[in-house]
Amino acid sequence: MDIMLSDEQRLLKESVERFIADEYGFEQRKRWVAEGAGYAAENWATFAELGWLALPLPEEHGGLGGSLSDVAVVLEGFGAGLVVEPYLATVLLAAQLVADGGTDEQKADILPKVAEGQMKLAFAHTERQSRYNLPDVKTEAKASSGGFTLNGQKSIVFGAADADLLVVSARTSGGQREEDGISLFCVAPDAAGLSIRAYGTQDSHRAADLTLENVEVEASALMSQADAAYPIIARTVQQAMIALGAEAVGAMGALNELTFEYLKTRQQFGAPIGAFQSLQHRAAEMLMAHKLSRAMVFRMAKAADTGDEALAQAATATKVQIGKSGKFVGQQAIQLHGGIGMTDEYAAGHYFKRLTMIDALFGTADHHLTAFADSSNIS
Repeated sequence: MDIMLSDEQRLLKESVERFIADEYGFEQRKRWVAEGAGYAAENWATFAELGWLALPLPEEHGGLGGSLSDVAVVLEGFGAGLVVEPYLATVLLAAQLVADGGTDEQKADILPKVAEGQMKLAFAHTERQSRYNLPDVKTEAKASSGGFTLNGQKSIVFGAADADLLVVSARTSGGQREEDGISLFCVAPDAAGLSIRAYGTQDSHRAADLTLENVEVEASALMSQADAAYPIIARTVQQAMIALGAEAVGAMGALNELTFEYLKTRQQFGAPIGAFQSLQHRAAEMLMAHKLSRAMVFRMAKAADTGDEALAQAATATKVQIGKSGKFVGQQAIQLHGGIGMTDEYAAGHYFKRLTMIDALFGTADHHLTAFADSSNIS
């Protein structure tokens, strides 16, 4: 199925692909991952210059007002290049929360800086006990003189170690798993009582665990209305799930190309292994898994623009399709490559690791399929 892109989207796609081809080689990526913050600051500046950081942000605050389909175009290219810059953490999560739920002052202060590449953000929400249950928040924020005091722990916060500002979810009322009672706060990473333990993830990205012990913030740090942040969080995460689906599509496409080229060149019994019919069947199934996933992602990205109910359904459908296809393509690619597919020096294993992480983020395919069945009373 051909994806009908607008003229602007085709130009956007070409610019991302050109950047990946010219500036984002696999060997360069390995050097960036091993140094400093785990990515290249010059790339972040380039993202800002090309307008990719501003793409989904509102025009009145320095953004371009792009759609989720526009974001999907960029993320597909990022997936093909195994991009490690904190685009998800800054632009698709934390900045979207500010744009959707921040005060006028917060939007005016933060969003233009994000668009210009001058500020990186991180969203601290997941907790050890919560797994994939978004409303499960134990971290507490209690009113104190002139503001709030935060106590709790957050896990797997992508981009936290290098962020200029953290968006932290905390419970201001209600029970641990209730949707009502969750609020969002802007917290400085150097705030007294906040500790950040950073580490690398299995797919070469960077995350951190946060501990908040009597972290005091001013009343102006509260985003949106107290106790009412959950719908904003859910909407932002659902949009990010579809965007991650586009990244997975890019990774699957690049991994297929790598695998098919290997089948053409690897010799066995005096012939390329791609001449064997059983391996041709596997390659065909990998190609179909990628094509179906790509059609699903762009269809769901367009559907998600019609409202919150459509967004929730689109995000769930995308996660199921992407999780299953990504696992299939990754496993077949490793098997067809043989031992070389598992080595750190070769790109195939890195694509499979990223596809595995994308499946785990915000709920695996099995989790979302089960949740859909439960909600539909399907036994």
